[in-house]
Amino acid sequence: MTQSVTRDDFDAWMMPVYAPAPFIPVRGEGSRLWDQQGKEYIDFAGGIAVNALGHAHPAMVQALTEQAGKFWHTGNGYSNEPALRLAKQLIDATFADKVFFCNSGAEANEAALKLARKYAHDTFGPHKSGIVAFKNAFHGRTLFTVSAGGQPAYSKDFAPLPAEIQHADYNDIASARALINDNTCAVIVEPMQGEGGVVPASGEFLQALRELCDRHRAVLIFDEVQTGVGRTGELYAYMHYGVTPDVLSTAKALGGGFPIGALLARAEYAAVMTVGTHGTTYGGNPLACAVAGKVLSIINTLEVLSGVRQRHQWFSERLGAINARLGLFDEIRGLGLLIGCALKSEYAGKAKLISQLAAEEGAMILIAGGNVVRFAPALIVSEEEVTAGLDRFERACERFLAGDAV
Repeated sequence: MTQSVTRDDFDAWMMPVYAPAPFIPVRGEGSRLWDQQGKEYIDFAGGIAVNALGHAHPAMVQALTEQAGKFWHTGNGYSNEPALRLAKQLIDATFADKVFFCNSGAEANEAALKLARKYAHDTFGPHKSGIVAFKNAFHGRTLFTVSAGGQPAYSKDFAPLPAEIQHADYNDIASARALINDNTCAVIVEPMQGEGGVVPASGEFLQALRELCDRHRAVLIFDEVQTGVGRTGELYAYMHYGVTPDVLSTAKALGGGFPIGALLARAEYAAVMTVGTHGTTYGGNPLACAVAGKVLSIINTLEVLSGVRQRHQWFSERLGAINARLGLFDEIRGLGLLIGCALKSEYAGKAKLISQLAAEEGAMILIAGGNVVRFAPALIVSEEEVTAGLDRFERACERFLAGDAV
């Protein structure tokens, strides 16, 4: 007999590192979810930009169940066909020559930073160890990646932190130039900051970083954990800018909900990661790679990628209309289906309340800090779902302005 569980059991049994919603989703289809009480929600959170094809996509279910009926896991002492096929898909679709599979975005960024340090040490010597990252960035929760992320709230409780990591101002090339020098081994940057407020980089900023890295022989790492796999209307956001990194981290949407991450690299840099220098027990397992291969084959098509750009218009036009009537936001920004609505100063810190009211109305949305409401729906969300979900969001905004509390 299956044990009955409630949201209260989270508080009783789970480490309190999250504050989950008061309801528990139990079933999903497309961009809709239903909770234990049968209430329907339209999902504009997308599992934090993960559920690129929505919930229970038939092709993903088929890929998973077919592989599950063959074998699940062997460890990294063996290769497997789904991993090799997925690696070739990623190489054919991007700048990369080599791929390393792991289980999450944090692991992919950890591997990227380790690769950069090792490449610099092997090529130039141990003095070349500096890492330049950016304020308000988010690169993961391991000690190395949380140190690279420029948000002290996430790192200050875990000092002493890894050394020789400096933070420049995002989109400010003068600030970056002041820190990047011949002792810099890597520059890590998000083409669009997600957790930091849904802030796209300027093309000039990324191009200047590329030139600085070339001048100082530093590895340019693009963190595309949140922006990758179609989220911005290109397969990867670097393709918008015409600026190619040396190394790229990807995860989230790559598995469409099944945990997988990957590090993509040019051959010159990948060559330093020899046998025994890095590893993972589960990374590249056949279940994850079979699902991710199917996800990538669906998303990396003109139909889906152009559809993301169309859906951006649906969201932008309707959110603009809501704001014209209610005057809630200073700015609506983003690329593709990663969209942020920055609250006016008089509503600072209230993004969480708006998201809670939206959930009461039956729309699941995200926040990016205390001042930005964030949308990261499925890339194939329907026009009817967008309309219905934003109707619910608009009601939540009206309730917020009327002073309703959750």
